[in-house]
Amino acid sequence: MVVNKHRPLSPAAFIPPDLVQPAVRLAVSGEAALLNSTTAAAAERMFAAAATAGVVMTLASGYRSFVTQTSTYNGYVATRGQAEADTASARPGFSEHQTGWSFDIGDGGGACSFQPCFAEQPAAVWAKANAHRFGFIVRYPWMYHETTGYYYESWHLRFIGVEAAGDMAARGVPTLEEYFGLESAPAYL
Repeated sequence: MVVNKHRPLSPAAFIPPDLVQPAVRLAVSGEAALLNSTTAAAAERMFAAAATAGVVMTLASGYRSFVTQTSTYNGYVATRGQAEADTASARPGFSEHQTGWSFDIGDGGGACSFQPCFAEQPAAVWAKANAHRFGFIVRYPWMYHETTGYYYESWHLRFIGVEAAGDMAARGVPTLEEYFGLESAPAYL
């Protein structure tokens, strides 16, 4: 399942049938602490490996329902206007968070949370180098916003499976759009 500005969820209010709370360090509660069961199991393995390497990683934002994404997106529109909101937040029905396959990481201390400087924090550095071993990619890589529709988010990880994530890393393919031969989605249609 690839969700982007050209590929909305169907139905728009999709709810994953198997949401669970992973046994990882949480920086959130409620629905934001949930992932689908496959992603949760892989996240548990990845967070454990990061901890073994001495890196603190937290689940900072997981599943978001259609209702929550509506509120999140509308908040961006109210403070930044729609054009800027569309580069920072997915419209309702277009969010990877709603699939249960994606989540945002933090470092437990809040340093640079959801800001460009997070890319230099140990959790982001470790994830960029190692997440593929657990089936994850950094979904919105640096300088690929014309392909993905979003500026760099070093904190946003997407589960695609160990084989695909490893293949993308080995071949140097930076985006899901390129990996699956899909058109770029810089803006909503």
